[in-house]
Amino acid sequence: MAHTASMEEFEALLNESFEIDTPDEGSVVKGRVIAIEAGQAIIDVGYKMEGRVDLKEFAAPGEDASVKVGDEVEVYLDRVENARGEASISREKARREEAWDRLEQAYAKEERIDGAIFGRVKGGFTVDLGGAVAFLPGSQVDVRPVRDAGPLMGLKQPFQILKMDRRRGNIVVSRRAILEESRAEQRAEVISNLHEGQVVDGVVKNITEYGAFVDLGGVDGLLHVTDMAWRRVNHPSEILSIGETVKVQVVKINKETHRISLGMKQLQSDPWDTVADKFPIGSVHKGRVTNITDYGAFVELEAGIEGLVHVSEMSWTKKNVHPGKIVSTSQEVDVMVLEIDEQKRRVSLGLKQTQRNPWEVFAETHPAGTQIEGEVKNITEFGLFVGLDGDIDGMVHLSDLSWDQRGEDAIQNYRKGDVVQAVVQEVDTEKERISLSIKALENDTMTEAVDGVKRGSVVSVTVTAIEDGGIEVEYNGVKSFIRRSDLARDRQDQRPERFNVGDTVDARVTNIDTKTRRLGLSIKAREIAEEKEAIDQYGSSDSGASLGDILGAALKNRN
Repeated sequence: MAHTASMEEFEALLNESFEIDTPDEGSVVKGRVIAIEAGQAIIDVGYKMEGRVDLKEFAAPGEDASVKVGDEVEVYLDRVENARGEASISREKARREEAWDRLEQAYAKEERIDGAIFGRVKGGFTVDLGGAVAFLPGSQVDVRPVRDAGPLMGLKQPFQILKMDRRRGNIVVSRRAILEESRAEQRAEVISNLHEGQVVDGVVKNITEYGAFVDLGGVDGLLHVTDMAWRRVNHPSEILSIGETVKVQVVKINKETHRISLGMKQLQSDPWDTVADKFPIGSVHKGRVTNITDYGAFVELEAGIEGLVHVSEMSWTKKNVHPGKIVSTSQEVDVMVLEIDEQKRRVSLGLKQTQRNPWEVFAETHPAGTQIEGEVKNITEFGLFVGLDGDIDGMVHLSDLSWDQRGEDAIQNYRKGDVVQAVVQEVDTEKERISLSIKALENDTMTEAVDGVKRGSVVSVTVTAIEDGGIEVEYNGVKSFIRRSDLARDRQDQRPERFNVGDTVDARVTNIDTKTRRLGLSIKAREIAEEKEAIDQYGSSDSGASLGDILGAALKNRN
């Protein structure tokens, strides 16, 4: 009877054990720490199952494990029984599952979550979100690039989830979004207490090519390089340094974008208020070249006052030269104030006006008729350019090269670099021109040759050449040409071949042109004049005497 009862109890207990559900593998179960040994916690998960978990799985990144015997913990059941007959469990996987549930809820509600940066990976960092690992891109660490992320490692701080995919196990978070949000709130509060024209103290946080960012106590303002000083500032680092405390004025506040423009020069007196008194037109001042362009050079007269020396006002003689070949940056120069436009804040300066006009100086020291010496600088189709004192040039026109040669032929005798002598003919200071003459160094042979000779005079010339169109003759060294039609009154005698080289003949002067150096001669004109004279003296055709009788009598009387 007793044996039957014990069998029934065993059967009941067996059925009871079958009725108890064994937890599913891959689920989170609760357990109790029953022992800690060899760096592991032994956990009773019920159902007559025990498992082991490394203590490090109970520690957050950068912290020690905080678990002791008797603690109730949640673990992830991988397998009900492993090779050693124990349950295969994991605290880390349990934390991950728990974290994913929590993070999905926060992501759906767009709530912030706490985490800690614990590692660096390509393109960013890894963040522990209480069991789940997220990726923090480098661009999402701060509002500005972070050079050293060391102080942020292991620090518990809020993050914003940007994207998550549980199936792939991807989570992307941002720290920058949190900072920008708090920064916007702080900026709005600070800006509400600022107004345009207010003078405040700030700390220089960053310096760029175009200006500096100044921290006004939670909000940054831009101090543009043009608002740092009245004078030209090439780079903000010339007058500012990072960390320096400066006094600035709020120039403009954009309520929509919350951008603040600051100024330093506004706290100083405007030098343009007294520019007309300090720099009257026509006055000469010493200045410093600050910038050189293709069209001129900027010269600083004093801090905040710059003027432009246009390229046309830089040199009397260097017309087509880049300003950089006349002056250099930082060079001190004397300039004259030519014009002031206070509305446009412009000053026109002249560099050449501080020196005397070299053409005026030359005109004073070299009046017309003065003999000079200079080097041939250039040869053109219309003459020679000769270098003169004062770095100026004079021109010898083709017509002023030689008395005897054509200009086109005479210019072939000169080469660039030759040193020549010439006579000053004329100096035009307004047009900046100097006329020279080389032929004026010698007397005009033609003027001497025809001295006393007038138009209508009869002169004796020597035949030097016989040509088809006439004969070439010479009178006192001056050559002339008598055309065929001028060789005789009678047409049958107008033959060049009836003359021989060396013959002396009488001809009447028909023209004297000293400019073209031409002496016009005609035998025909002489014969006609003699005939007219004979008729006037010895009779006329009306007296009954023949022309032959009259000419015969005239010749007889002449002989």
